Amino acid sequence: MQNYLQSVKLFFKRFLVVLFVYQICRFLFYFFNRNAFERISFKGFLGGIHFDLSAIAYINLIFAVLHLLPGSFKYRPNYQKGLKIAFFTVNLIFILTNFVDFEYYKFTGRRSTFGMITATGMENEIGGLLFSFLVEFWYLPLLAIVLALLFWKAIPNLKMVTETSSSKIQSLKQSGLFLLFLATVFVIGRGGFQKKPLKIVDAVNYGSINQSAIVLNTPFCILKTIGKKETLESPKFYSEKELNTIFNPITVTKTSGKPTKKNVVILILESFGRENLQCGQTPFLDSLIEKSMFFENGFANGKLSIDAVPSTLSSVPSLMNNSLITSSYAINEVYGLPKIMKDNGYQTSFFHGAFNGSQNFDQYCKVAGFDAYYGKDQYEGPESFDGRWGIFDEEFLQYFSRKLSQFKQPFFTTLFTISSHNPYIIPEKYKGKFPKGNTKIQESIAYSDFALKRFFETASKQDWYNNTLFVIVADHTSSEPKQAKFKTNVGKFRIPILFFDPSNPNLVGKNSKNLQQIDVMPSILEYLNIDAKMVTFGKSYQSDKDFVVYYLDNIYHYISGDFYLAFDGKKSLGLYNFKNDELLKNNLLKTNPAKAAEMERFIKAYVQSFNERIIKNELTLKK
Repeated sequence: MQNYLQSVKLFFKRFLVVLFVYQICRFLFYFFNRNAFERISFKGFLGGIHFDLSAIAYINLIFAVLHLLPGSFKYRPNYQKGLKIAFFTVNLIFILTNFVDFEYYKFTGRRSTFGMITATGMENEIGGLLFSFLVEFWYLPLLAIVLALLFWKAIPNLKMVTETSSSKIQSLKQSGLFLLFLATVFVIGRGGFQKKPLKIVDAVNYGSINQSAIVLNTPFCILKTIGKKETLESPKFYSEKELNTIFNPITVTKTSGKPTKKNVVILILESFGRENLQCGQTPFLDSLIEKSMFFENGFANGKLSIDAVPSTLSSVPSLMNNSLITSSYAINEVYGLPKIMKDNGYQTSFFHGAFNGSQNFDQYCKVAGFDAYYGKDQYEGPESFDGRWGIFDEEFLQYFSRKLSQFKQPFFTTLFTISSHNPYIIPEKYKGKFPKGNTKIQESIAYSDFALKRFFETASKQDWYNNTLFVIVADHTSSEPKQAKFKTNVGKFRIPILFFDPSNPNLVGKNSKNLQQIDVMPSILEYLNIDAKMVTFGKSYQSDKDFVVYYLDNIYHYISGDFYLAFDGKKSLGLYNFKNDELLKNNLLKTNPAKAAEMERFIKAYVQSFNERIIKNELTLKK
């Protein structure tokens, strides 16, 4: 019986060692991402232990059996050696997933899930990028090796004692203890005795909504999403009749004349967060803003490039844990700009200088209805492969301009830039030409701005230029902003959005309306006087509506006028006047309950409408 108790002690000592390593990982995560968090509470770190215990318990359930199962076979040296190696290997693999988020969190703003860890949508380019990531973040593998060695050293071994042969009573006691301890590990895994097991969204109970990533750990997020296709459910807040009175995504554009038949060029700029503008890195874009309709309160609908395309082109927000393009709803029928413009006589195309298949953009283009897709494989021009990702922006934008001159007018086209994507490679001939800025990305931002300038210089000489509406929008914000206002759950989504029509001097000025990527589609259609009846979760910039909705860390974020509301799907977590309180320090939930109730009513209807239409494949209207 004494040896059996030694096995029990051994398992729980090893369990505690793993728990200690998780705390090291949490402090390292905070250290590498400290610029992303303004205020960290002790409660957040303490609450993290709850999620650590859950992840460790689930991962080690099989090892609980192997350590605690009654029987003398456990005490054999080879069994113990194999058990220790297996325990070390399995736990180390999960521990090291935390290392991914030491740097990746800067780009996504959330802990990685199974789909993100396995690079869903990035299969084609991951081989080329992996080496550059290892070179750039060389300290992570080094740190991982050190931690692995310390972890192995810290794992205790079984201490045997001499005892007499076991009796039936002892065997029964061991069996009872085995079931008791196994049940204990299972309860720890589910997070306690509450009705439902611990969920990712429960992290908000341990700190502010901006601190969920500190509370969580990456293994827990992977375990909760592994092998799962996201399945939405209708929250059924309202009846269909009441729902449509609060929010109805069916929109009819109100036109005031004949369609203008202007060409449309949408330029989606990689990682051009609002914080990168008007700070010396983007002289061309800054100058173009003065000639455009610029939306000072522009917002992205997601944190990933893969979110930006359906949002911008099909007016479908990213309100799921998986991007629409890689979700189980990826082949849902959509009636977005490509099909609408094609129905109105436009030739349609999509350009992306990365590997064909990158981020599943080519697949989405087929679903969206584009006539043609142009990627790295279709590029024609001087050798300009960056060695990792795709074609440098300058050359690909020149290729883009040449192709547009070959298209029949009117045309509708979209180009997604790539050079300001990690690893931020710029051509050798431009090394030292552009300002370094104060973050890693800003030199490549300056290069992409230069490439944009060269494109407009070339385009302005073409016969189609003056008959074209240009829409410029970033896909998402960039990593590691320096200013505190860009670290909040509002600032993390601020991007530039501008409309430029070289033939229309009236489309100029600073617009304070809250505008998001999903507003691009209805705005273009109304500007061009195109009649359309469609499903859109956005609104035209010419409408009286003034809302923005996005989703991060299982929280719905809703902006209306000057106010911002955080809603977890069941209750409101915070209400702020984000224009007067940029750092979101003054929670108005209790002092302004009427505004909170009004905004909660809308976001509930918005989420219900989105979920039901995605589930029923009703993003298009029945003819």
